[in-house]
Amino acid sequence: MNEVPTHFGFSEVASAQKAVKVGEVFTSVSDRYDLMNDLMSLGGHRLWKDFAVARSGVCSGHHVLDVAAGSGDMTTRFAKRVGASGRVVMTDINPSMLECGRARLLDRGIGPNIDLLLADAEALPFAPHRFDCVSIAFGLRNVTRIPKALASMTRMLKPGGRVLILEFSHPVSDFLSRAYDLFSFSVIPPLGRVVTGDEPSYRYLVESIRRHPNQDALSEMMAAAGLEDVAYHNLSGGIVAVHTGFRY
Repeated sequence: MNEVPTHFGFSEVASAQKAVKVGEVFTSVSDRYDLMNDLMSLGGHRLWKDFAVARSGVCSGHHVLDVAAGSGDMTTRFAKRVGASGRVVMTDINPSMLECGRARLLDRGIGPNIDLLLADAEALPFAPHRFDCVSIAFGLRNVTRIPKALASMTRMLKPGGRVLILEFSHPVSDFLSRAYDLFSFSVIPPLGRVVTGDEPSYRYLVESIRRHPNQDALSEMMAAAGLEDVAYHNLSGGIVAVHTGFRY
């Protein structure tokens, strides 16, 4: 039986190859990943993450699963919220990014209430109904099978828990969309070449945003995964969106 292809940016690849190719991208850029985030978003990613965590409902004593956690920005924010009586599990499928995150947490003196685990978002290796919040920030569009990842994340939730998704999305106006495309394709890949020496990886990251489901389509996928009261909030005119959904 032939394998169903999937997208890797604007290209089509075998499903089994996407995870490999995405892994190569993040291994290549891991050591300059945070610097590029600041440059690409003009520092806006910090505000977007603050807003998302404020909508997470996470408080002292909660257990949080941070999926595709990368360099640990969201993990750091959650760890401060849950306190000594709570726990944050930081996962990523890429060893280089997980090591980058571990090093950053150590540099900040954060860690007693954090566990790190190499894990695939599509097959999270935990018992069901364990977490108060499952979060993924700027990682869902890199997953090969988004519905499978959403179902896996939903299974992890305690009753009343929520999935929190922070991801690049689709601008709400044609003018903003054209301006955003101009900036994304003209500035970001060349910037990636200068800062990381890797222009193709940042061209993929720009293209992957255009292939990601829009706000309404992602909401429907979350509902199909078993989440209820699904809602989203646009940030920066829809360039980024925060989606939430609950398991009752």
